[in-house]
Order: sequence, then C-alpha cells, then structure tokens
Amino acid sequence: MRDLTGSTVLVTGGARGIGAATVRAFLGKGAFVVIADVLDDVGTALADELGERTAYVHLDVTEIRDWTTALEVAERRFGAVAVLVNNAGIVEFGSVDEQTPKAFRHVIDVNLYGPWLGMHAAAPMLRRTEGVVVNVSSTAGLMGYAGLGAYVASKWGLRGLTKTAALDFAGNSVRVCSVHPGPIATPMTAGFEDSMVADQPIPRFGHPDEVAAMIVFIAADATFSTGSEFVVDGGAVVGSMLTA
Repeated sequence: MRDLTGSTVLVTGGARGIGAATVRAFLGKGAFVVIADVLDDVGTALADELGERTAYVHLDVTEIRDWTTALEVAERRFGAVAVLVNNAGIVEFGSVDEQTPKAFRHVIDVNLYGPWLGMHAAAPMLRRTEGVVVNVSSTAGLMGYAGLGAYVASKWGLRGLTKTAALDFAGNSVRVCSVHPGPIATPMTAGFEDSMVADQPIPRFGHPDEVAAMIVFIAADATFSTGSEFVVDGGAVVGSMLTA
C-alpha cells in the first residue's frame, strides 16, 4: 500500500463530477490536491471550500503552456506531482456521417491528446516521485455506442495509450492504469433517462464517489498493477439482464 499522506495529486476536470469527488477522496487520504479545470469560478469555489491543502489552477488540457503552469504551481505549493489523474473529458453526439470534422477533432483533442500532453509534460516529476497516472476512460473504451463515434474513438485511444505509457514508464517505477466508468450521475449525464440502466446487473446510475474510490485504490493499493483496466459500471459491459 502506498501512503498518500503529503503526496501531491493533480486532477484535471477537478471542479465537478467525478473530478471533484476524486479531489475529496485524495484529501481524505492526506494528500495535497491541485484542482485543474477550465471552470474557473466553480474550481476556485471548490478550492476555497476545501481549504489550504488544495489549490485551483486554470488548465486547458490541450495547451502545453497551461500544463507547464499547472505543474509549476503544484510543485511550488505542495511538491512534485506524484499522482496525475487525467479526468477531463467532453462528449459530442453525432453519427459518423453527420458529425462535423471540427466536432470530432475537438473531442479527440480534449479526451486523448490532453491526457497524452499531461503525461508528456509531467514525466520528469512522475519519474522523480515514482508516481502513478490514472487515465479516466469509459465503458466507451471497451465497446461501441451508436452516435458517439468521436467519444468512443477517444476513449479506446486512451485505453491503448495507457498501455503504451505503462511500458514507456516501467523503467522508472511509474505505474499507469485506466479506469472505465459506466453511467455515472454527473453533469455530463444530466437528463439521461433511468431506462438506460434498467437492464444492468446493478440497475442504477453510479455515484461519482464510487469512481473516485477506485481511482484512489489504483493510486494507493493496486501496487502490482500497471497498464491495467479497472471497470466501474454496474456490470454494464457484462451484458443485459433482459431476457429474449
């Protein structure tokens, strides 16, 4: 088990949803946490609420300058980053034939290029701290969904990138894993109908805290796992409970 007390954690998309729950979970383990997001008002308010062991920094994950600044702030305030949680993500609906090239590219940039850029920028710190990276993929990184081509492509890509990064960092004792949430009650899924989860083995939406608990487990307890996939989905990818 890795003692997270005093460790510096950076969570992208940390202002709300799974990200905010993850921030709280790491704080509960004694870590210092940098909340990184583009939602400046929400992120600043969360940092103010949670106190001196947190800091907020504006981070557009597609901009290397923002990454450089965020990492510098983290090290100056709390020390070199030991856990990087690449959680920031967006979704754009549209079939392969209808979605615009611009919309497709935007999803890929945030959901796939962003985590790559984060690992690239944080690599020196992660090597010094023998750190951990948790990439938040999705069940959409394990199966297809109609009308979500860009999102599915980005999350499958992040799943594969995780495995390559695990190999690239292995010589430096840096672990890299992916977590694959299913339907979770967050602002991204607001308005989705309960019927979409009715045929899961666990027939409800998950809670952000349940995903956060898995992310902390990967960082603190899964010390013999790297390149691994951790699924938090109520059994959604197992199959449907509906009978023929």
